[in-house]
Amino acid sequence: MTPPLDLSRRQFLTAATLTAGAALLAGCSPLSPTGSRTETLQFWHLLSGGDGVTMSSLLDGVNSAQSDYRIRPTVLAWGTPYYTKLAMAGAGGRAPDVAIMHATRVNGWAPGGLLDAWDVDRLAELGVDRSTFPGPIWEKGFVGDRLFSVALDAHPFVLMFNTDICDAAGVLDSDGTLRETSSPEEFVDQLREVGAQAPDHALSFGYLGDGAQMWRLFYGLYAQHGLQIELPVGGKAVIDKDAAVEALRFMQTLLDGEIAAARADYGGAVAEFATGKSGMLMTGVWELRTMQAANLPFDATTIPTLYGTPAVYADSHSFVLPHQANANDERRDLVYRFVADMLKDSFQWAEAGHIPAYLPVTSSPAYDDLVPQAHYASAADHVVYDPTAWFTGSGSSFQGEFGAAVQNVLLSGADPAAAIDRFEARVNTLLRQPNPADPEGTWKS
Repeated sequence: MTPPLDLSRRQFLTAATLTAGAALLAGCSPLSPTGSRTETLQFWHLLSGGDGVTMSSLLDGVNSAQSDYRIRPTVLAWGTPYYTKLAMAGAGGRAPDVAIMHATRVNGWAPGGLLDAWDVDRLAELGVDRSTFPGPIWEKGFVGDRLFSVALDAHPFVLMFNTDICDAAGVLDSDGTLRETSSPEEFVDQLREVGAQAPDHALSFGYLGDGAQMWRLFYGLYAQHGLQIELPVGGKAVIDKDAAVEALRFMQTLLDGEIAAARADYGGAVAEFATGKSGMLMTGVWELRTMQAANLPFDATTIPTLYGTPAVYADSHSFVLPHQANANDERRDLVYRFVADMLKDSFQWAEAGHIPAYLPVTSSPAYDDLVPQAHYASAADHVVYDPTAWFTGSGSSFQGEFGAAVQNVLLSGADPAAAIDRFEARVNTLLRQPNPADPEGTWKS
């Protein structure tokens, strides 16, 4: 068959050969202690570093807790390499049994038949349903009226703060949490107090050459206006220019060389905070273990609500069913059990910094004692994902397009309104292009 994505025939046949070999390996399963066959399930993910170590531990746990299935993970490089290989596998109908995708990427895949939908009734039998997830996270799994992804977590953009520096600045409440600010002016005043006590800067924020970083902060601030960018298929982007310009101007205010370095990349910002030279850091929860390893006195909270509406930019690592031409019902049912087992045993994932999507975990007494994770857990109720379109999401080029349009605003004080115009024009060009997974636009939910 012809692959639905823009792949060469050689790439497609190579992917099909590799995944066929994986399927053959999956059939070589040992017997369980009861005499029944232990099925080996193929699981692909893109988690490396500390997250990869934690995922390996979680998989060891579910493998040892039962004898009906064994998970064989395959770890591929984050971003485009991962999604390209997974797409080829799905296009060939010989994909792994289950995989991790960012929730923001699913909308571009489901229309082309690269993913199979989850049976919500079977999930419910295993204790996984709408009532066990924060509303925004559960709803993100749907494309049309079918569930295509089941979130393991939310990993939001948060504010970490050095408790020693902030205490010296007098910006902590009596319980040690950061004093609440509710307007841009209040937050800037707080940052200036912190800056008076910090060796280098009040705030660390790295953005140079990193469209994702610029987008995470911008879109969280934009959404705090009670707005979301809309990207209608075949239409034009709906962007509130006043709110967009305000968000960029506020980002300019932060990057004045005193509150935060005017020019900093991601690694430099993380290092500045980790070495105690700044009072605060805007970053993702995935840096939690970096700071713990640095033996830094720190806590974390959500980005302050500065424009009236609580909103926190985030994405979710989610379980998906890559399309299989002839899915085996018994193996597929074991996949459902595996996902339910992972969700119910996701406390370790919380220890790594992510917010588990499964509410029985985050509502447990043990989670309340998990600091600083419990201090930003409320973000799960206010997550804002990328605007829905086939070209958006983590690891896509969309966030890079945003960075290319606005970096000079932050770097050299260029006009924010002109930058938003450039970004909007580029997005409108993308909206006129068909989804490579569904070039004829024939898919119906």
